[in-house]
Amino acid sequence: MRFGILLAMVLLAGCQQEVSYPLHGGGAVTMENTDGRWLIINYWAVWCAPCRKEIPELNEFAETYADQIRLVGVNYDGVTGPELSAQMARLDVQFSTLLEDPRALWSLAATDVLPETLIIDEHGDLRHRLVGPQTLETLRQLLPEQL
Repeated sequence: MRFGILLAMVLLAGCQQEVSYPLHGGGAVTMENTDGRWLIINYWAVWCAPCRKEIPELNEFAETYADQIRLVGVNYDGVTGPELSAQMARLDVQFSTLLEDPRALWSLAATDVLPETLIIDEHGDLRHRLVGPQTLETLRQLLPEQL
């Protein structure tokens, strides 16, 4: 009996639990398992002029490549609830927004410039950290050709 308990403890200790990050409006994103899709994480704020400029490009990118990537945002100011809903509506953010910042997974310090975009491959590895506004074309060029 004790051997069985010890074996179960060893097996459980060897299993890493996936960390999931809640999304505004429900659901969650698990960084360790992206269902074979690349993950794009964009940091934005309502007061950021370059963010406002790039959001339509991000919306189009997310729609165009929905089968190959998942694009999510992080509100730089950390607003939640109705205030976050209002800011997303004001900027017409059509992609999901995380309620927690996952950047510690890649040992990244807090961002001090906006917009910032992280590109994570299908294995959960950080491939690119982009500073400044992105376009449909600049993002497309960073994805593997087979996507």
